[in-house]
Parts: sequence; structure tokens; C-alpha cells
Amino acid sequence: MTETPPADPKSRARLPRGIWALGFVSMFMDISSEMIHALLPIYLVTVLGASALTIGFIEGIAEATANITKIFSGALSDWLGHRKLLTALGYGLAAITKPIFPLAGTVGWVVAARFIEVFATPLGTHSSPISRQPICGARASACGRRSIRSEPLSDHLPQ
Repeated sequence: MTETPPADPKSRARLPRGIWALGFVSMFMDISSEMIHALLPIYLVTVLGASALTIGFIEGIAEATANITKIFSGALSDWLGHRKLLTALGYGLAAITKPIFPLAGTVGWVVAARFIEVFATPLGTHSSPISRQPICGARASACGRRSIRSEPLSDHLPQ
């Protein structure tokens, strides 16, 4: 068996800045979402006086919206072909909703913010990387790396 010597770190192509930026944005969005979602039920009960039924209703709307949007976001990404725009739109809408949660004066504001957040998430954020993966794949292949797959969703659907 012939072993290949390890590649010289200086000779390897560096990851493009776009991949690093997308990775850090995704990481910080994950952190902010987890911080808010961990405290949201407590905030709803103690500050806004919501019942357990109301919290279940809000989370049910959020899960249903996320699942329905995930179905169509991949097809939309393939059809439009503007993955960078969809990714920026998804991250932007999700980031805009973060300050609404602590500033909400009624349960209705929380429902609206949660609905917008979960609608924006599949457009290009961490939960549904339909737009993010092709962007990273294109950037990685441009620098000679092949570790990230980039295939349109339509390649996997029955004809």
C-alpha cells in the first residue's frame, strides 16, 4: 500500500472569505435563536400572562409554518437561482425579529415575530441550508475543494 504524504499547509488553497462569513453568520444566528427560544415560554407566562395553551398554540404555528415553508423554499431557490439574495433575505428577516421578542407588549406581537422568524429561516438560514449549501459549494469549488456538494433540489425529485 502506498501512502501519500500529507499536503503542505501552505500549498493548500484557503477557504474563501464568503464561506467563513456565512459560517459565522449562521453560528451567531443559531446562538441568538437558542437564547431567545429558551427564555420565550418563561417570558410569555411571567410577563405577558400567557397560558400553557397559548404557548402550545404559538409553537404549533411556528412548527407548521417552518415545515410548510421548507417544502417550497428549495423549489423557490432552484427556480429563482438567486441563492445569495434568498440567503440574505432569510438571515435579515430572522435578525429583524430578534429584538421584537423582548419588546413585545402583547402575545400577538410574539406570534407575529415567531411567524416571520420561522418563515424566514428556510429561505437560507441554519435550519434549512437549501440556499446556503449551493453558495458554499460554488465558493469551495472555485478554490479547488470538492468536500461540499452543491446540487439543485430538482435533481432529487421524481420526474
